[in-house]
Amino acid sequence: MPSVSEFHQSLLGSLQAGTFVKITLSEPLGTEPGLRNLRARLVELKEGKRLSVVESFATREVTKNHRLEEGAAYLANAFTSSWCRAHLFTTGGDFQFRRERSGKFSVRAQRPTFSAAPQLQHDRVRPEEDALFREPFLQRLGVTNVLGKPRPGMAGKLRQIQRFSELLGHLLEDWVGGGGSDHPESRLLKVADMGAGKGYLTFILAREFKARGWSAEIVGVEQRPELVESSNQLAADLGFSRLRFECGSIGQWRPAAGLDVLVALHACNTATDDALFQGVSAGAQLLLTSPCCHQEIRPQLSVPAPLAAVLDHGILLERQAEILTDGLRALLLELRGYRARVFEFVEPEHSGKNLMLAATRRKSVGRSVESIRDELRAVMKAFGIREQRLASLLEEWP
Repeated sequence: MPSVSEFHQSLLGSLQAGTFVKITLSEPLGTEPGLRNLRARLVELKEGKRLSVVESFATREVTKNHRLEEGAAYLANAFTSSWCRAHLFTTGGDFQFRRERSGKFSVRAQRPTFSAAPQLQHDRVRPEEDALFREPFLQRLGVTNVLGKPRPGMAGKLRQIQRFSELLGHLLEDWVGGGGSDHPESRLLKVADMGAGKGYLTFILAREFKARGWSAEIVGVEQRPELVESSNQLAADLGFSRLRFECGSIGQWRPAAGLDVLVALHACNTATDDALFQGVSAGAQLLLTSPCCHQEIRPQLSVPAPLAAVLDHGILLERQAEILTDGLRALLLELRGYRARVFEFVEPEHSGKNLMLAATRRKSVGRSVESIRDELRAVMKAFGIREQRLASLLEEWP
């Protein structure tokens, strides 16, 4: 039976061998009010390599840096006293430690998520992060204070915003370098953020295009009139002359002209399909979505015989439905000439909605349309899927 000693040895061994990537402790026992999770990574300080441990509370984060041996012992003691679950990521494998109701511990080993250890970061805010955190629109939207620090309860939201800014920058550079566009920096771009909400990410879009010197007309589409009004006022106050917000739903709103970039983060259930269809129909070169609430396929699933025993659990079947939904969306986008990728958006502790589906239009996807279509139909047939929103909109099924 595994013990805390095994947890300690696994963690310390990965640190000493150079295979450690990161660790997260979750499901607090309630010994400290407001404590949500604990995570640790390696950083390089003047004093040398250290294990940086961050305790996240409802209204604040506390960071402490430890020598490697001390840090491993600290985390082992913390796991013993305050947490039910620990997830250790190493380049040799992932390990999930869990405290059972009986008080005993279990461990489950999986294939490694990461093939290489990350480069060590200095334990300080990078200049580009500091500039982002001090943006006036984040202060006005209640995310940060005048010092660029997250307001109470907004640390997770700020991490999502930061990560979106990083990913958007990489994707824009990939878009230009991949040969799928006629030099977007030389013309006025049309950009839509579907389901904009309070406009956190819509303003980030405007910031990223401005930082590159690209002219972009950006529209945030939101159903709630009060949010549209307040966001338009904020854009006017801060001098975003080519950023506006319009009332509309994802399924009904139509761009006045074509689109170059479409973003739809956390569009619920088939609203993600509606957004993707809007982008494809408008000729968008870059599609960026973070799907959630995968409800359409789950009731239809007929699990193939070899998988029936494995998926005879509600939570696993639900996750299989999510995987199939986003996998089918990726295949459908490939059929329409896009290179599609699905990857982790933010760490699970910051948001349960942490997958991103990004697609860039390419002149050639490298394989025949018929082979992709055959794969799509084979998957749908194998799992008894009779209907999928994006497939229906694109007239690819049945």
